[in-house]
Amino acid sequence: MAGTLQFDLVSPERRLASVQANEVQIPGAEGDLTAMAGHAPTITTLRPGILKAVSAAGTKAYAVTGGFAEISASSVSVLAERAVPVEELNAQLMDQLIAEASDVSGIEPANAAKILSDLQAMKAAAGF
Repeated sequence: MAGTLQFDLVSPERRLASVQANEVQIPGAEGDLTAMAGHAPTITTLRPGILKAVSAAGTKAYAVTGGFAEISASSVSVLAERAVPVEELNAQLMDQLIAEASDVSGIEPANAAKILSDLQAMKAAAGF
């Protein structure tokens, strides 16, 4: 069986996870990636999407709006701008996240359009 790595997910509001995971699926700004034990050291920015941690207890999914992930051979640390367990998501919260992202002052139009597109895709993926 493959090894495990320490997975920690925090947002400004709270610590959401601290578990031994078999793999962590990350919505990276430059493309999705999966971190497993022995992964090369990497730091990536996050795009809005669903982050998943697979462990012996099952798969736990979180909606993230952005942030950073630091990956090493034995750990993944995610500092999210905002993160919510998928089971806590609802249509009202998704609409709120989209409305907040619609305030694009100071953001390049292409980047703003990508963020809104990612949030709409996340809303659809969550079934809202």
